[in-house]
Amino acid sequence: MPSGVRAAFWLIGLTAVYNVVEGAIAIWSGLAASSVTLLAFGADSYLEVAAAGAVAWRLLATDDEEGERREERALQVVGVTFLILAAAVVFQAALALSHGEGARESLVGLVLLIASLTIMPLIAVAKLKVATDSNLPALAAEARETVACSYLSLTALVGLVAIWAFGWWWLDAVAALAMVPWLVREGIEGVRGDACFEGAVLCWCRSCWYGVRNCSNTCCVAA
Repeated sequence: MPSGVRAAFWLIGLTAVYNVVEGAIAIWSGLAASSVTLLAFGADSYLEVAAAGAVAWRLLATDDEEGERREERALQVVGVTFLILAAAVVFQAALALSHGEGARESLVGLVLLIASLTIMPLIAVAKLKVATDSNLPALAAEARETVACSYLSLTALVGLVAIWAFGWWWLDAVAALAMVPWLVREGIEGVRGDACFEGAVLCWCRSCWYGVRNCSNTCCVAA
């Protein structure tokens, strides 16, 4: 197995292990604090594990054609789970707002989200670098999902800080609802079986935000 693929599997494994622990802590603290945001964040952690597993399955394919078939099937399964999670978040948030029930402060949740905002972007950058050096578009696509999940961490953190600082109980549900558009978009793309890395140009330059988005500059075409 090439060294780049071995590094990719190591990073995917690290992502899976971290997200399993992160999800368990988020769900436990979410239940303790009645936080829809933390519960949604915890559920999304396990979706990230599923996405990492899908990429690993894709990289184990013996040829590109088989790899594309595997990726399409895996994306569809993950996409359905995203849509289910989005529906659950909307239902729980609407229920909390209609009953006037908000989340309580959660120190554990705050620490977890700060840790995730520190660790996950670093893992994403490492994935993007390995993907570029070893020409692994599937890993680059999964890394971009890790970047997007970091946004969810930030959204959740803002909501919890507002609850802690100002007692705005309703902001927990609002922060959870802010995750829904991203969940729906990812879900629809997955159900359609869109290979999000298809046609991507792998590069490592400032113009593509170091691999976060596709690069249109001709200097990166050969990268």
